[in-house]
Amino acid sequence: MTALVNSAQISHSSEFVAKVNSRSATIGVVGLGYVGLPLTLAYANGGFKTLGFDIDQPKADAINAGESYIKHIAADSIVAQIKTGNLTATTNFEQLKDVEAIILCVPTPLDEHFEPDLSYVVSTIEAILPNLRAGQTISLESTTYPGTTEEELVSRIEAAGFEVGKDIFVVYSPEREDPGNPEFAATNIPKVVGGHTPACLEAGEALYGSVFDQVVPVSCTKVAELTKLLENIYRSVNIGLVNELKVVADQMGIDIWEVIQAASTKPFGFKAFYPGPGLGGHCIPIDPFYLTWKAREFGVHTRFIELAGEINRAMPTHIVRRCADALNQQKKALNGSKVLLIGLAYKPNVDDDRESPSYELLDRLTAQGAEVDYHDPFVPVIPPTREHSHWAGKPSVAWSEQTIQEYDLVLISTWHDCLDIHELAQWSNFIVDTRNATASLPTDLQTKVLKA
Repeated sequence: MTALVNSAQISHSSEFVAKVNSRSATIGVVGLGYVGLPLTLAYANGGFKTLGFDIDQPKADAINAGESYIKHIAADSIVAQIKTGNLTATTNFEQLKDVEAIILCVPTPLDEHFEPDLSYVVSTIEAILPNLRAGQTISLESTTYPGTTEEELVSRIEAAGFEVGKDIFVVYSPEREDPGNPEFAATNIPKVVGGHTPACLEAGEALYGSVFDQVVPVSCTKVAELTKLLENIYRSVNIGLVNELKVVADQMGIDIWEVIQAASTKPFGFKAFYPGPGLGGHCIPIDPFYLTWKAREFGVHTRFIELAGEINRAMPTHIVRRCADALNQQKKALNGSKVLLIGLAYKPNVDDDRESPSYELLDRLTAQGAEVDYHDPFVPVIPPTREHSHWAGKPSVAWSEQTIQEYDLVLISTWHDCLDIHELAQWSNFIVDTRNATASLPTDLQTKVLKA
């Protein structure tokens, strides 16, 4: 009997594989943000008819008009795929009936208690269920805790009357986007894939192998889910370590950046991580807490991971103290001073402000009585956000000598390559530098810089 079931599973998955291999499959990508939009373009560019789904009508309208709302994604790449007929965006989830593969790229934030918020995943699955049909493959790419694919996707799909592994194929394949990194596009990053059953894995390998240079199959969805968490916890822990060392080095009067540079000359056993004003982005500030939350279900206290999180979350407080120290050197108080924050995006050369520590710095400096503005050519106006809605609509101030001279202190939170550090140093009264952006300045300008 088992052999018959396995044969049936292979037969059904083979139909999907054949459609993918012949490029006759239609691919649906749900969620057209920093992960979903590049993935949609990758499949369209790979010769697939591709439908992008989002609940945000302006995003769908922009794509259909050949416009990009993500700075590092060129509008030309969207226009090219619209002209081929391979790319369309919609808010109509009923069109999911027309696709062979459904890839979910929706947010998985934390709630106010630092616990997983799967509401986007759950609501998306509920919206998809009425439009499912036999023969489709569903892949979840959103970062989450081990067991999510089984608990939230498989259970709902089977409750709707489908047999996973025979009627519907379910996989988990974590996103590995690095916005703004020109070295790695979506398709040249190895793609980890785990299937709920062997037939599901076969479908997943075909789906991703059709456009990605390398697919890394793993034994199950839980392994794939934990793989993503390990990648980002590894970074979080090491950033936490170097952030803690930065605080110690400050007290000792040692330049931590010089220390890191010297340590980096060791050709083995050391990988450089760099301090900053806190963690930002869609992964590192969030992902470790997905594992710590799930680990408690098994009676495990992940002290090491949680400690790194505490250190990284404390960095904005440390930076605000360093701002107060810098102003004290000028015989000024933080309360009543004008502070210009440079860089609202969470990393250089992108317009991605998700979880940016710059928001925490804006909040904390304002709470201390400072008058705070920001400059970021990639974020000309602060967009609406869930956590910092009170800043929405605030514009970036001009990059000019007259404007910058008005501020008592300039705080470098994120440094973009298009900015001129020498101009900033000449125009500023004093600089607190959290990114070592001022390293190239001559000695006479270094006198008005405080590393933080």
